[in-house]
Amino acid sequence: MTVYLNGQFMPIEEARIPVLDRGFIFGDGVYEVIPVYSRFAFRLAEHLKRLQFSLDGIRLTNPHSDQEWTKLITDLIERNTAEDQYLYLHITRGVAKRDHAFPNPSVQPTIFVMSNPLLTPPPALLISGVGAVSAPDNRWLRCDIKAISLLPNVLLRQMAIDAGCAETILIRDDDFMTEGAASNIFLVKNGILLAPPKDNLMLPGITYDVLLEIAAAHNIPHEVRKIAKDELFNADELLLTSSTKEVLAITTLDNKPVGDGKPGVMFAKLHKHYQDYKRDVMRNT
Repeated sequence: MTVYLNGQFMPIEEARIPVLDRGFIFGDGVYEVIPVYSRFAFRLAEHLKRLQFSLDGIRLTNPHSDQEWTKLITDLIERNTAEDQYLYLHITRGVAKRDHAFPNPSVQPTIFVMSNPLLTPPPALLISGVGAVSAPDNRWLRCDIKAISLLPNVLLRQMAIDAGCAETILIRDDDFMTEGAASNIFLVKNGILLAPPKDNLMLPGITYDVLLEIAAAHNIPHEVRKIAKDELFNADELLLTSSTKEVLAITTLDNKPVGDGKPGVMFAKLHKHYQDYKRDVMRNT
């Protein structure tokens, strides 16, 4: 695996950062994940826009222009062998003495980018669906920033793993659903696809956008609004989306079946449209 670190391409085994990097000390940085299909970085402009939003959110100057990011990303894709990849961009405030305040004067940010093969869910999971658990959303109030300080998400996701499930669905203030620990969540009720709104309490997913665009293009009834806790537990279907998981059906929640406990009609429809979109659009733009 070839990675990029602070201006150089190198084998991942050679990549090193100083122990005083603020990303290591404070989790002071942001990240971005970009899927690559047939060596095309999917919706690169949208991913770079989200990266800029995250950088603005932590008051860190973007170290590259969009053109420079595009060249760096294109070069890294070419240096790795997989046709389908996912890129991980990681930017920290840089190396400075341990002080909570920003370094003054500012220091050079640390820039790390790596590629991994993009592995989509196996066919068995598409047939069975996956399990999920629910938990209070105890994270901070700026979940729209793609921050590298992900300990709350790690602990919440581990709750699902400990229960033999794939994801934890988060409920804010015992009132409404926000998202999954590492995914966006959609709900289906009476043939209508429901999605929580983009706000400061959830990460604005690119796959989330794609699914809503597919729904609109195929005249699938859908609404974007707050989803109450009771609606979550009485859903006909639940779906999770992410760049790496694409679209998956959640068939159990807290050890109880969702709907009839099998992937539903809406999942089948959206999954097919998503695969068609991936073939016709993602692999060509």
